[in-house]
Amino acid sequence: MITITTTEALAEFCSRAAAHPYVTVDTEFLRERTYYSKLCLVQLAVPGDEAENAVLVDPLAEGLSLEPLYDLFRDPNVVKVFHAARQDLEIFYVDAGLIPAPLFDTQVAAMVCGHGDQVGYETLVRKIARADLDKSSRFTDWSRRPLSEAQKKYALGDVTHLRRIYEVLSAELEETGRAPWVEEEMAVLNDPATYRVEPSEAWLRVKTRTSSGKFLAVVKELARFREGYAQSRDVPRSRVFKDDALVELASTKPTDMTDLSRSRLLLREARRGEIAEGILAAVKAGLETPPEKMPTPPVSGREKLQVNPALADLLRVLLKARSEETKVAQRLIANAADLDLLAAGRRDVAALKGWRAEVFGNDALRLCEGKLALAAKGQSVRVIEV
Repeated sequence: MITITTTEALAEFCSRAAAHPYVTVDTEFLRERTYYSKLCLVQLAVPGDEAENAVLVDPLAEGLSLEPLYDLFRDPNVVKVFHAARQDLEIFYVDAGLIPAPLFDTQVAAMVCGHGDQVGYETLVRKIARADLDKSSRFTDWSRRPLSEAQKKYALGDVTHLRRIYEVLSAELEETGRAPWVEEEMAVLNDPATYRVEPSEAWLRVKTRTSSGKFLAVVKELARFREGYAQSRDVPRSRVFKDDALVELASTKPTDMTDLSRSRLLLREARRGEIAEGILAAVKAGLETPPEKMPTPPVSGREKLQVNPALADLLRVLLKARSEETKVAQRLIANAADLDLLAAGRRDVAALKGWRAEVFGNDALRLCEGKLALAAKGQSVRVIEV
């Protein structure tokens, strides 16, 4: 098992990889003690069973630059193949400001090809590559050196079997004419906004039961401060203060250090210094928010949408029928929120665009308009023109 520890060796491998149609990629990282993932290992493989066609790259090796790899990621002639790529791509975007392209995610492709909803890599290895994975090293500390032989074997398995999975899925997509569907799905992964967390939007992830504009204004400013502080110090947001403490602070609205000291949920480290000052400034900014700029809770839930429940149930039946007919995972075609939006009369829904419209959305619209009916026959559901 080859481990690359120098820029020169990485450049040599990437130069050879550029002559191949694709390269499979995976990473190992840690995130428990940082805001951003700490890259600990990169695994790469190109077609061919020779030992030199699959390597481990040690980004922690002194003096090693990943720039040759990033040049390969920029090469438009080499497909970069990942499985469940979101976290891997975030690492490269944060580190180098780039997203590998062209991109292929085997998890998305497997959903399009009828292998299930968010199917795991181990399942695809077993079903397509006819192999088994030793997962015992999955949760080990990848930052420690030297890596064990078991860790290396596990890590390489994440890209060597991926070659066979990619070849089978890509061939199936070409045969069925669904390759453009996967390309559509890559749009989200190719969008830099997917990997940016804007402090001003961090409040949307905080669960609260209060819809008061003033309360939400304080929540928004506290979440903005916490996110910015965590990003700038590269620490987990929970190390600044947790969500329950944030909600408590938005309720009690401390105005000085004495008020802050009365918090039951705030970490001791947050009761003084920069964090304490940031909290007080955020509360003040929230309280001073003009009424017209106060945030409103995002609309969610069937009860807030005036959903026609009978229509929503019919849409679920149609979705299930279309999923079984096309063998595409239901969740990839449309989720529960999409169906509720359709049943509430909304038309700004992803299920009505692109390949989803062809598979489900066009008929869903006609069902909503009373132009289609559904009939059960045995174990199947038929669509009837009205």
